Amino acid sequence: MSGFFGSVSETDCVYDVFYGTDYHSHLGTKRAGLAFLDAKNGFQRAIHSIENDYFRSKFNDDIKNFSGNSGIGIISDMEAQPIVVNSHLGKFAIATVSKVNNLDELEGRMLNKRQHFAETSQGGVNPTELIAMLICEGSDFVSGIENVYQSVQGSCSILILTETGMIAARDKLGRTPVAIGQKSGAFAVASESCAFFNMGFETVRFIGPGEVVQLTPDGMTTLRQPNQKMQVCAFLWVYYGYPPSFYEGINVEACRYRCGAALAMRDQVQADFVAGIPDSGVAHAVGYSNYSRIPYMRPYSKYTPTWPRSFMPQNQEMRDLVAKMKLIPNHSLIGGKSGVFLDDSIVRGTQLKDNTRDLYEAGIREAHMRIACPPLIYPCEFLNFSRSRQTLELATRKAIRKLEGSEEVDLASYADHTTENYRMMVDQIRQDLNLTSLVFQRIDDLVEAIGLPKEKLCTHCWDGSSYF
Repeated sequence: MSGFFGSVSETDCVYDVFYGTDYHSHLGTKRAGLAFLDAKNGFQRAIHSIENDYFRSKFNDDIKNFSGNSGIGIISDMEAQPIVVNSHLGKFAIATVSKVNNLDELEGRMLNKRQHFAETSQGGVNPTELIAMLICEGSDFVSGIENVYQSVQGSCSILILTETGMIAARDKLGRTPVAIGQKSGAFAVASESCAFFNMGFETVRFIGPGEVVQLTPDGMTTLRQPNQKMQVCAFLWVYYGYPPSFYEGINVEACRYRCGAALAMRDQVQADFVAGIPDSGVAHAVGYSNYSRIPYMRPYSKYTPTWPRSFMPQNQEMRDLVAKMKLIPNHSLIGGKSGVFLDDSIVRGTQLKDNTRDLYEAGIREAHMRIACPPLIYPCEFLNFSRSRQTLELATRKAIRKLEGSEEVDLASYADHTTENYRMMVDQIRQDLNLTSLVFQRIDDLVEAIGLPKEKLCTHCWDGSSYF
């Protein structure tokens, strides 16, 4: 999904930006970059691949040579960034958390104006350079950012490092979060508010949808007022977000406890233990266990010293291997037992199918799966959550195709938990994964667990309800 961090300070901010960016490593998969501005040295930048190593290792040597009282960093899904641009607006560095669905259309628009692209991403146009070009079509940064909001179909949050300060702009519908932190003599901006705590920053507020804020060491100024409508991604609380982070003032870990409790509230299953699929299923399982009074146990241990996140390799075979190797079942806790297992979601179901097979090989008697969100039926149009996934790879779509024998079906009836089609789809997934029972979270329970009105949440991947 990507995540950025930036700081403006009365003193050197290199290490704040270095560590603040590192706290976003769970959000990116391919590239990372840092850019700093120093009165003597001007703009300095470094970009590295993080596919085979960690952010700190890749940038540890770079930061020894950097200096500056302002800087930005990003952990990115795909494109190399930040990029540095020289324009009629002045020289600036820019990083984006974005998904540009109409990239080809906008590329053509620029080429028709006899513009050219210097940056590449996976053999194509770098979306961050495109965003920079759209900004430079404006007479100032605010009108340029307005041009981005009007032109991009998808989502786009922006962090800009200028010679007079730092500008932060949140996606026009607020799909991705942007938080502001403050400490003596410095301000910071982050996708994840948990990046603030250990560096002495206090979260002072969250930027609103479409809001544009300028920050200097002396203070912050709102350059564009926030929009009224918001569609913040609900999946942030279920899966993407790091446990200590807050979005819109709502803590991730506490929300996951409520999700687990909501599942337990509607459940009558009898079991020997409750367990979470590490990592993001753990908090949901704690909430379930606390409410149900079924003991929480850890029949899986996650081996983290050498195995990265399972979604990092782009090759599906490698993703499956990583997913299997990093979880080690504990046979002494599993044999002859009945367990309730909590996970954040089922996407393809490949990893969960492997997990279930391991459980049966370890001698489990019953494997009851509880999923903290509703079934994922629609591909994400707004973030990079399902960027590399084909729609028909989704476990739900595979089940529907088995039931219907066709791809042309009424998906709305499968998204509604009150229908027979929904029940049959869930049971087909249960059979495909060889589970004793399978229950997904109801969307109304998830909305209540998050604590925001439904109309302020993007729930598109579950009910197809969202918009650009």
